[in-house]
Amino acid sequence: MSTRDFIEKDYYAALGVPQAADAAEIKKAYRKLARDLHPDKNPGNTQAEAKFKEVSEAYDVLSDTKRRAEYDEARRLFGAGGAGARAGFPGGFPGGAGGAGGAGGGQPFDLGDLFGAAGAGTRTGGGAGGLGDLFGGLFGGGGGAGAGSARARSQAASGPARGQDVETEATLSFEEAVLGVTVPLRMQSPGTCPTCAGSGAKPGTSPHTCPVCQGAGVTSRSQGAFAFSEPCRNCRGTGQVVDDPCPTCAGNGVTTQTRTITVRIPAGVKDGQRIRLAGKGAPGRRGGPAGDLFVVVHVSEHELFGRKGNDLTLTVPITFTEASLGATLTVPTLDGNVSLKVPAGTASGQTLRVRGRGAPGKGRAGDLLVTVEVAVPKKLSPAAQEAVKVLDAELGDPRPRITAAVQGGGGVR
Repeated sequence: MSTRDFIEKDYYAALGVPQAADAAEIKKAYRKLARDLHPDKNPGNTQAEAKFKEVSEAYDVLSDTKRRAEYDEARRLFGAGGAGARAGFPGGFPGGAGGAGGAGGGQPFDLGDLFGAAGAGTRTGGGAGGLGDLFGGLFGGGGGAGAGSARARSQAASGPARGQDVETEATLSFEEAVLGVTVPLRMQSPGTCPTCAGSGAKPGTSPHTCPVCQGAGVTSRSQGAFAFSEPCRNCRGTGQVVDDPCPTCAGNGVTTQTRTITVRIPAGVKDGQRIRLAGKGAPGRRGGPAGDLFVVVHVSEHELFGRKGNDLTLTVPITFTEASLGATLTVPTLDGNVSLKVPAGTASGQTLRVRGRGAPGKGRAGDLLVTVEVAVPKKLSPAAQEAVKVLDAELGDPRPRITAAVQGGGGVR
């Protein structure tokens, strides 16, 4: 990507979010667009594929706090491409035509302000070198001129590159989320081309050093009083040229591949949790490390159990006799059952705690919270009705009632 491309592309518009959007809004917008535009969902749709790449590129920049700050600063300084080329500068200065100040203001453009703004917070010795800091951060090279910075840019352009992070989703049953499970995940993501082993060259041939940049991966050009370095367009910043491209990947060295990996989901994960698996993302380029895989977990509901943090909840019906006289019940858990003692005189709706039989957590597992409800029979035989009446008479007064103080001559007694 050239400096001009970086400045002129509107990544916020690509994701459909305002410039003030926070990380959560950006992630939510990207995930929706990525699902709608994914090549698996739009087979053969080149327009959707191009848009998918555009939103992926936008998310790569805006989801990285450092790169987003550099992107915002570049667009602020150079007009975000909206003012056209001013004073021969691609992308334009933040001033009027010919480098003058604001429209109709006539105030001369102060280069010291420009360099100072670009280098603010990164140098303590003044404004010089601000542009070098800015573009060095954008394209991986060091700031300033000279052989040292050129070598740094060359190494950044043609050296090892880390693979992209990949995000996928997994739906688990309630038991799997609480107890942990190993699941196979089948997904499509960029990977090293199997035909050319990532070289981009047709089998039997090999890339050669780019004659334009001499393998540096970057070129320099002068624009008025300024000199700019940007990725070499002849070799696309790799420092290598492929004369006979691989027929499988068209010289990119990367293809979209379907792969199945086995992932261990730890016990106790929650619905919506995002799990990071280091090194399980897309393979790196030129010997670079692989990216990370992020798995967003969705948990299905259970017909018996609920969950509050690491505690599991369960409602158990009991009889009036069990509530009155007390009882020992056998209640289910996710991995078996457990004995629960119900004290005599337990009220309907009371919650009893079984420690350590909830979901695993850091340090200590959660508890099983059992709420007992007294089951009232809907139909009674004549003999049962007589027995209840005898019991009622035996219990006598006082009877449980809701009372309120008399107010203004009315009220409930």
